[in-house]
Amino acid sequence: MQVMRVKLTGGEPEVLTKDAGVHRAAVSPDGSFFVDTASSLTTPSRITLRKGDGTAVREIGNAASSAAFETIAWGQAELFTIPSADGKYQLPAYWVKPPDFSPSKKYPVIFTIYGGPEAGTVSNAWPALAAHYWAERGVITISVDHRGGGAFGKAGVALMHRNLGKWEMTDLMAAAAWLRTKPFIAADRIGIAGSSYGGYTTAMALTYGAGAFNYGIAGSSVTDWALYDSVYTERYMDTPSENPEGYKAGAVLTYVDRYKGGLRITHGTIDDNVHMQNSVQVIDWLTSHDKRFELMIYPDSRHGIQAAQRAHLNREAHDFWVRNLLGGKLPDVVVGVETSKPTKSDKAPRAKDAPKERERTP
Repeated sequence: MQVMRVKLTGGEPEVLTKDAGVHRAAVSPDGSFFVDTASSLTTPSRITLRKGDGTAVREIGNAASSAAFETIAWGQAELFTIPSADGKYQLPAYWVKPPDFSPSKKYPVIFTIYGGPEAGTVSNAWPALAAHYWAERGVITISVDHRGGGAFGKAGVALMHRNLGKWEMTDLMAAAAWLRTKPFIAADRIGIAGSSYGGYTTAMALTYGAGAFNYGIAGSSVTDWALYDSVYTERYMDTPSENPEGYKAGAVLTYVDRYKGGLRITHGTIDDNVHMQNSVQVIDWLTSHDKRFELMIYPDSRHGIQAAQRAHLNREAHDFWVRNLLGGKLPDVVVGVETSKPTKSDKAPRAKDAPKERERTP
């Protein structure tokens, strides 16, 4: 994503930034300057003051310039595509592999997802530090956008009308199958995690997609679109009376008898966006049918777990992955590995930038 400008009278937009990656601008009141914050998959954030025409005035900050940056064995981040099962789409993806990656080893995988319509998570931007943390410990983190995630325009998003859950699972399961064709993937240790709509996608992955995914952490999850607010749901699903088949096909409980284990559920007790009833109905089925799963309820937390409980949330998620993907033992940190150095002009291919967080979406 580049910073551009266009005349009010129309015409072609003028690109003001040149380096590949994701650029975000804070423009001065009179438009004569802007602060450009940019990064790519292999170049961490750098902040540059630019004139209104894009000319660089001075660099304000650069994460790669610190001495500490050079001491870290960063993961190997790559942007690529995965073919959909029907061959119609090349699904945008990126992964962060271990800094000492070897094709002769076996690596577990964590999918990090959101999954909502027109809400892709793949972009040519510096990955979350958690991805590098796991890479140093021998875990590949991957993100894949399905055909309705926005990369394929309105036509792709339109496929999700009356079909929430269908294409997310179709394409993410295809991505998991593609991973299993790689000799360096631990086929029995593929995890998936997300919150809100990402929690829905995770819960569906462990039920609808049971077998494609071995473990998952579902946070603050929608599990039945009949339980979510109408202003969002009916935009995509129409009303329950108009689309009963779609609501049934998009509900986690429709597929819960496929569940093979490996799910961790978290939810805040006073979540007023995705009500806790969504998780409770799945918990009820799992306990009534004596199925193994993990559960953590956060008292007095809303849709975002409150700050006082966040350290617990993060530690427990971390330990869940250590138990299930790493055999219960956290490997030594990879240090002293020669990795590619950040460059001033990264030429990696661009992908659609992840959208801004929307108000009142699951």
